[in-house]
Amino acid sequence: MYYFNSSRFLVLIAVVVFVAFLGVPESRADSIGDDAMDSLVTTEWLSRHLDDPDLVVLDCTVRMVLDEDGGMQAVSGRADYDSGHIPTAGFADLTGDLCDLDSPLKYALPTPQQFCAAMGALGVGDDSRVVLYDGYNSVWAARVWWMLRWVGFDRAAVLDGGLQAWTAEERSLSTEPATRSAKQLTASPRPALVADRDEVFAAIADDTVLLVDAMPEPHFKGQMALYDRPGHIPSAVNVPVMSLFDESGRFRSQDELATLCEGDRDSRFIVYCGGGIAASANAFVMHRLGFSDVAVYMASLQEWAADPTNPLEVAEP
Repeated sequence: MYYFNSSRFLVLIAVVVFVAFLGVPESRADSIGDDAMDSLVTTEWLSRHLDDPDLVVLDCTVRMVLDEDGGMQAVSGRADYDSGHIPTAGFADLTGDLCDLDSPLKYALPTPQQFCAAMGALGVGDDSRVVLYDGYNSVWAARVWWMLRWVGFDRAAVLDGGLQAWTAEERSLSTEPATRSAKQLTASPRPALVADRDEVFAAIADDTVLLVDAMPEPHFKGQMALYDRPGHIPSAVNVPVMSLFDESGRFRSQDELATLCEGDRDSRFIVYCGGGIAASANAFVMHRLGFSDVAVYMASLQEWAADPTNPLEVAEP
């Protein structure tokens, strides 16, 4: 019998976020000029623009820690932030006010209005620019980036390589908390950027909608189970989130990523994983590659696999 094993789920997340500790090659972020901000920015760009009055930098770290039973628990990265963060950065808590704490699902979406209020309290307003990073690689930052797009905010970027790239270059850190005034962030939701269970179920038999599984290949094939049942949603293709990164935790080049993410750029795509974190990194990459209609199934397998009426497939032995 297969069952959801929270410790193994969190070990998977730990593997995803800790993989970036090996050394930092030349940045792969695209450059569009010294002053313009792309959706992926380099440490060099951020260093030059830290003092821009409209730029809000946010640390999105979620920390993985061992529990008493030897498993992994996801906790707020606030302690890591307090011990040292990129100067001027505030802290965006994906285990706190950036999610729906009343939901039984991890990292469940708040309402657009609740999310905008939480971001506004961090100093993000309608006229701000935002750079997001986390302390391991970029999956947590990409989740907040996707949520910002979901509420209609497009002036955001992910720091390529995250805090690991910043510290590897011996750039300065600060222990001073951010002191930004609260701003007004207006919610203009784009519901098409988020998929629910019913849309995913309908997509199985719809050739015009493509499902992308961001889980590791052994999980996709059903060789391991982190949830109630093994395998993948029928018709899905597998693009493991870790295939998007090089050995340093930076995103691979656009040419390399294009070979991983194939299909009609105008088709409807729905990306899923375990809890909508890894899938957000896949969706971020697809957006940068020019895919125009991508959604994240935020509840993902933690919801899907728990309901036996939702089909799952395993690979042939």
